Amino acid sequence: MLASLATELSSLRLPLRIEMTESETLELSPEPRVTLRILDPGLLAQQPSLDQLAEAYVEKRIELDGPIMDVIGIVDHLSRVLGEKAPLPPAVRDGRSGVPDVAAIAAHGELATDFYRLWLDPEMVWSCAYFETGRESLATAQIAKLRHICRKLRLQPGEHLLDFGCGWGALSRLAAREFDVKVLGIATNPQQLEQGRARVKAEGLQERVRLEMLDYRKLPRDGRFDKIASIGMSEHVGHANLALYFRRLHDAVRPGGLVLDHGVTARHGDARLPQGKGGAAFIDRYVFPQGEIPHLGLAIARMCDAGLEIADVENLRPHYARTLECWSAALEKHLSQARRLLPEKALRLWRLYLAGCAYAFRHGWVQVHQVLALRPQEDGGQELPWSRRDLYS
Repeated sequence: MLASLATELSSLRLPLRIEMTESETLELSPEPRVTLRILDPGLLAQQPSLDQLAEAYVEKRIELDGPIMDVIGIVDHLSRVLGEKAPLPPAVRDGRSGVPDVAAIAAHGELATDFYRLWLDPEMVWSCAYFETGRESLATAQIAKLRHICRKLRLQPGEHLLDFGCGWGALSRLAAREFDVKVLGIATNPQQLEQGRARVKAEGLQERVRLEMLDYRKLPRDGRFDKIASIGMSEHVGHANLALYFRRLHDAVRPGGLVLDHGVTARHGDARLPQGKGGAAFIDRYVFPQGEIPHLGLAIARMCDAGLEIADVENLRPHYARTLECWSAALEKHLSQARRLLPEKALRLWRLYLAGCAYAFRHGWVQVHQVLALRPQEDGGQELPWSRRDLYS
């Protein structure tokens, strides 16, 4: 069966060895870095796409040996040759009105915290880091990201910050410590909430930081917050609910206050994910089955419709690629510990997810933006400085 593929694949010159049996192998270069062992011969007859090859690995119908980042790139190229005959159609979405959003996001994060500790930074920040030079450690870059957000929000002593999507509370605690603000952090996961509260207590910040679980639809609408940070939330609420989500943020911040939305965004205006053949299907099925990534234009339009005024936009795509590469490398380094915490099938999924997302961001298939907006005062006034100089001083 491999012989029939030899002519088609040999021109690729991929550093790949394909094995069906010990006697039936195909090497596409003199020094292969990745070995693909096919345990289900029927797979090749399907002209498998990227999601089908990934699914086959998760389901143990194939084995993939080699550096995980090399595996992702080679499998992407292989899937294109084995069936990429037409452009990907736009993703079909069925909307999410009425979906219990907090429960949906929690389901994605309900794994043992010890597993996340294997590959996250010490502050347990599960979002894009900020690399000022690209040479920093992940821990340094995550602290830089938290400070970058606080500076963009121009936090002042005594202000009230809403940290929506606070995770384990890293931003909430840093804002209270370094910027002397009062913080309400909203978690979406009971484990993160419990452990975040423990970290707040350990640092003696109980008087300034309070962590809770709350659906965005139940946010107070009295403008009690001076500033709002929404980190990694807008891609989870769904296109149909974006307008309501940003309206709730608008109503929660005071006139003149600032809102920073940090979220993953689609490359194309119709929100399709232009992965190599089948990549979007894999993400939709296995990783974010209830996620719906908006295009930047859609997110900004919904923010403006809600009454917010856009003040600044920053694309952090290279930063998220680097962040995910750090996460993937850390997980690969601790695979033996991870196997004690997760079933093999789940671990395979996470290995593909972290490396695959790093590949997607590195190649521009998806992006991540920080959008700074303000709720204008009644007379149109606003409180931002004339330039961005203060962000970098």
